[in-house]
Amino acid sequence: MITVRFFASLREQLGTAERRLPAAEVRTVAEAWQQAAGGMPLPDNTLAAVNQEYADPDTPVREGDEVAFFPPVTGG
Repeated sequence: MITVRFFASLREQLGTAERRLPAAEVRTVAEAWQQAAGGMPLPDNTLAAVNQEYADPDTPVREGDEVAFFPPVTGG
């Protein structure tokens, strides 16, 4: 399984903090988003991480990985 976590406004938009996906059905970060978010487009500037390391949408994922999505942090 791959654990997909959503933070901040993404968690609120999707109505969940976490989804688990069969590893055989997910090859990349982008595919993890598409399956876990039910086809919702990935919002612009969304950051992703695999196992707590920043990742691009085409970064491969494997059994046991944790993929996290979070909006960029803004401040003043």
